[in-house]
Amino acid sequence: MLSRHIDPDEIIETCKEHPHRKHASRDGRQGHVQSWRRDEDASAAAYQLLHDETALDGNPLLNLASFQEADKLIMENMNKNLVGDLWHAPKEGKVIGTATAGSSEAIMLGGLAMKKRWQEGRKAAGKDYFHPNIVFGSNAQVALEKFARYFDVETRLVPVKESNGFVMDPNDAIQYVDENTIGIIVIFGSTYTGHFEDVALMSKLLDDLQQRTGLDIPIHVDGASGAFIAPFAYPQLKWDFKVPRVVSINTSGHKFGLTYAGLGWVLWRDESYLHKDLVFELHYLGSVEYTFTLNFSKPAAPVIAQMFNFLNLGFDGYRKIAWKDLRNARMLSKALESTYFTVLSHPSNNAKGKNQHENNDDPEHYMAGVPVVAFRLNDKYKEENPSVQQQWIATMLRTKGWIIPNYNAPQGAEDVEILRVVVRETLSEDLMERLIIDILGVTEALAGPNHAFSGDAGQPKGITHPDHDHARPVKDNFDGLGEALEQLGFSSQC
Repeated sequence: MLSRHIDPDEIIETCKEHPHRKHASRDGRQGHVQSWRRDEDASAAAYQLLHDETALDGNPLLNLASFQEADKLIMENMNKNLVGDLWHAPKEGKVIGTATAGSSEAIMLGGLAMKKRWQEGRKAAGKDYFHPNIVFGSNAQVALEKFARYFDVETRLVPVKESNGFVMDPNDAIQYVDENTIGIIVIFGSTYTGHFEDVALMSKLLDDLQQRTGLDIPIHVDGASGAFIAPFAYPQLKWDFKVPRVVSINTSGHKFGLTYAGLGWVLWRDESYLHKDLVFELHYLGSVEYTFTLNFSKPAAPVIAQMFNFLNLGFDGYRKIAWKDLRNARMLSKALESTYFTVLSHPSNNAKGKNQHENNDDPEHYMAGVPVVAFRLNDKYKEENPSVQQQWIATMLRTKGWIIPNYNAPQGAEDVEILRVVVRETLSEDLMERLIIDILGVTEALAGPNHAFSGDAGQPKGITHPDHDHARPVKDNFDGLGEALEQLGFSSQC
């Protein structure tokens, strides 16, 4: 739902001129290479500004027009304009967007807009409009498949290849397009490996297709992870509204947007791409408002939290966090790559210029992607330890408190197993060092014939099973009689 009576640029300028902002100068901040802490005085200023602005909207207890808080409407519109600038929405158009319940709802809205626009064009041409399809890679998050199934759109999954980083190759995707294709979703930050799919190449191939066939196929960018990383880490990369064929973009506020879970955003480059059938007018809130979300009632807190981050951190703050996360991801990749693993994302040997920039902190000198490290056991380790299952590493790390998934690669490379670490702001360099030590420790503990998972049928030893007798303490270890048995388990002895 969008409010049209707030000037977001004026609000931002007010924030810049706020008396507390004098404490948040760039000179007072640390450089990119150091660990960066958020400015507490800037946080106070951002809080006060949002507190004052929402207070002026009226006391929610006295708002008898709606169950919703009016400040949510304000924040949605402010964010729309700000992110429109961040993603280079054309100035001549009228960018439009809304907050959503995560990227899943945002994907639904982006897909629905493309479907409605395709249907309208088919009806006008007197052609069949009952068999729409949509194209995206098999590495897609389940929300994309949900859209297709929920809204009766045929899914055309493009198999991925290990040689292409387990993401969709635009050259493969173009073969799935026909006159019933409502659009192509390009995944900008793969859930599996963190890689970016090539938006610019996809657009070029679709331009060529239009010249040959007349088919005008739009692109929706699923930037759930990458849309809050690329503007700050890879400003030269062409993926957003700078690519004319990109009509809509979604992102998650609760991933690298740094808010709590449950917030997403979707933007269209111009109102003309948001079909009128999706927009509803509301008249009972005291003024005319517009809604085009699947969920009407949503909490305002995550939206305000997003604005707090925008005001508090600003562009430089988000950039420093992105650089820090990517630096830590490269650190983890380098450590794993030199031991028992093959790294599938952020590999150190893929730096541009073959490591000549190894000490350079600028992400643009490295392979583009989000701070996700995907890796698997290398061939040498597997040859020396053929009985070891990679999933055991995830299980053993769980006993140390780490939750690191192990899963199969997408359709097209299903035989490859992947371990994955998402590097967030909270994963400090100290925690990163501990993680590396724990990963290497459990991997080494599995090597050789007498590892923790050896034995009958490969059953793990030392795992507690409260419902089984073998989970009880061994009496001989506690009664002081006889020789103590060797301790079994995943934790190292102190």
